[in-house]
Amino acid sequence: MNCSDSGSDMPEKSMSTSLQGEFLIAADRLRDQNFYRSVVLVLEHSHDGAMGLVVNRPSSIAVDDALGNTSDDSSRCFDAPVYIGGPVETSALFVLHNHAHIGLRDREVVPGLFLAGDDESLQEVIRQSSSDSSTGIFRVYCGYAGWGPGQLECELSRGDWLHVPADCSTVLEEDPYGIWDICTRRFHRAHRILPHNVRNPEWN
Repeated sequence: MNCSDSGSDMPEKSMSTSLQGEFLIAADRLRDQNFYRSVVLVLEHSHDGAMGLVVNRPSSIAVDDALGNTSDDSSRCFDAPVYIGGPVETSALFVLHNHAHIGLRDREVVPGLFLAGDDESLQEVIRQSSSDSSTGIFRVYCGYAGWGPGQLECELSRGDWLHVPADCSTVLEEDPYGIWDICTRRFHRAHRILPHNVRNPEWN
């Protein structure tokens, strides 16, 4: 994730627009094992750097195992996987959820999707999901993706990442392995000038 490691002489691109609330989509050329075909939800992006969560990389660890004793609710049973949010601070846990009434005290990162801001919010998400899973969905992530000042701009200039607006339903997609394809198709649709089946661009 370090532009200086690439040997590129391309100057860093200054930040003109924050990508907070967008998906970063790893381009085919990005072969870093931490980010190959990854999709990152950008949570912060400023002149000081950027951070986000990889949303399409489930681990082999179950949520129950990761939460451990964070809840005394013995009825809970979450065998859904913890997601690998990125290579930075891999012991740190982050929770995204769509419980709107709980989200009143949490930060809304994209419409309908909230980042649990404290342990009280996390406990409430667990309780609600344990008693009735139909009331909402949550995802647990370990670690995060981070960039220093100017680093993400450099990688964008180099063509390592594409980006599209993020949305709640894609983050909580039932099949996380399809998220990269979904976002890549969305990017190409948004940037397509001519339909694929045009036989002659001079024809009306």
